[in-house]
Amino acid sequence: MAEKLDFFQSAVVQNFTKDIERYHLGPLWSAIPDLMHKQPQPQALPYLWKWETLYAKLMEATEIFTPERGGERRAIYLQNPGLVNRQPWGWASTTQTLYAAVQLILPGETAPSHRHTQSALRFITQGEGAYSIVQGERIFMEEGDFLITPQGLWHGHSHPGDKPMIWMDCLDIPFIYGLGGTFFESYPDKIEQPSLPDNYSAKRYMGGMVRPIADRKPQIAPLGSYKWKGTEQSLTGLSEFAPDPFDGHAVEYINPSNGATAHPNIASWMQKLPSGFRSKAHRHTSATIYHVFKGTGYSVINGVKYNWSQGDFFVVPNWAWHEHVNLSSDDTYLFSTSDLPIMEALGLQREEAYTENNGHQEILDEFFPLLP
Repeated sequence: MAEKLDFFQSAVVQNFTKDIERYHLGPLWSAIPDLMHKQPQPQALPYLWKWETLYAKLMEATEIFTPERGGERRAIYLQNPGLVNRQPWGWASTTQTLYAAVQLILPGETAPSHRHTQSALRFITQGEGAYSIVQGERIFMEEGDFLITPQGLWHGHSHPGDKPMIWMDCLDIPFIYGLGGTFFESYPDKIEQPSLPDNYSAKRYMGGMVRPIADRKPQIAPLGSYKWKGTEQSLTGLSEFAPDPFDGHAVEYINPSNGATAHPNIASWMQKLPSGFRSKAHRHTSATIYHVFKGTGYSVINGVKYNWSQGDFFVVPNWAWHEHVNLSSDDTYLFSTSDLPIMEALGLQREEAYTENNGHQEILDEFFPLLP
């Protein structure tokens, strides 16, 4: 090995490398160690954002930005510290493929309609009374609802209610940007006007996963809103059985017309961890962004303890060992998004269980978040 290193550092090799660089060429023999890792080595890092910080900064932003002044959306994204200097795609990235943000809309405000090649989803964390209008359908939002806006669909937001409303956004911006496939278009008349009855798709699917016969042919977004009540009922039914050792009781939001994920590139789950539940550790090539919808506990990611409580967000990068513990006296609910569909489509998804110490990691350190 020492001889090999000496050879690559020799003058003849270094001079040749500099010579071919003039022609925009490069030596594969030197690049292989950085290009071909024996296992994933993501540049994204595990991290946790506290709700207190996010809420405080959103409130400060109301004094500075409005949808009419300073941008289309009042949204603050979750910047992964390991990707800050990975320009240009690394900024605005929560994982190497996904962007996540918290967005606030105040009563009386309107965020104009637009469309783009990135797929978007929303999980409603706080408030009521606002709506998204997607392809002519006004979808009124309540806490715990999950909304989808697949690529290419017109969408905007407006708030005729009387209380501030906050939700989580997740888009596949870094993935689409990295592929060079970004297109964006603003709606010509500020916000699209309704062409369908309010909450049209949710009413069509009021019976749950019995679909209208018109949806036997696959559609991109036959159901635009997944109400919290239905999600909670599904998890209640699962609770009669033993929880999955890694994920507790978990359900996935799907497209009812084809059975695939609700978004082609983004998987979205809701997990219920029973009181006192401690999952076993595992890792997978898909990266995951978590939002603590309800409850208190902690996760151990690569041997580091991340304490979380209601409203917090945290990220588990690709191929990172992770396990969750519910410290609440009641059930904990974790909403999550991941790039699982991308990994599966590319044949890259792998999963591995942690086999030492009865499936639990040794806690070597503890994460302490930045607070205002």
